[in-house]
Amino acid sequence: FSWFPFLGTKADPTQHMINAILGVLLGPFWAALAAIIIGAIRNMLGIGTFYAFPGGIPGGIVVGVFYWILKRFRLNSKICLVAALSEPIGTLLIGAPLSVLIVMGAPYLGTEKVLNLLGDNGFFLTSLILMGGWALSCVPGSIIGFVILLVLNKVGISKETLFGEK
Repeated sequence: FSWFPFLGTKADPTQHMINAILGVLLGPFWAALAAIIIGAIRNMLGIGTFYAFPGGIPGGIVVGVFYWILKRFRLNSKICLVAALSEPIGTLLIGAPLSVLIVMGAPYLGTEKVLNLLGDNGFFLTSLILMGGWALSCVPGSIIGFVILLVLNKVGISKETLFGEK
């Protein structure tokens, strides 16, 4: 697997790649459900932590919503694939602060490093530090997902061909 440790979390670009692909192909609900399942599997395998859930779910939702918005403007399907690159918005701007808020309310869910960081620096700085580390995971993951979507599109596989949507 492709995970790496960061402040007691286990960041995994593969999670974000899947978020990017499923957010475009299946939409926000199914991408979020897949993120929950992937988070559970990662935790069971020991390559994930609690942070896999608030760090993973918002990314898939944001991609699905961005794709839906771009399609509403009747843009070319290939242009809409850019929605895959919005995954870091969900992970970094929603997931990281959400993780810190959850840990503030339920400290037993947090890792010692994040709890110490939170105690020393407060909510805002702790969120920014998590964002910085998680960016090393979600940015490459979303780019890889985008490239895979381009390849799938090139060989004729898209949301439209899979589900007959226009």
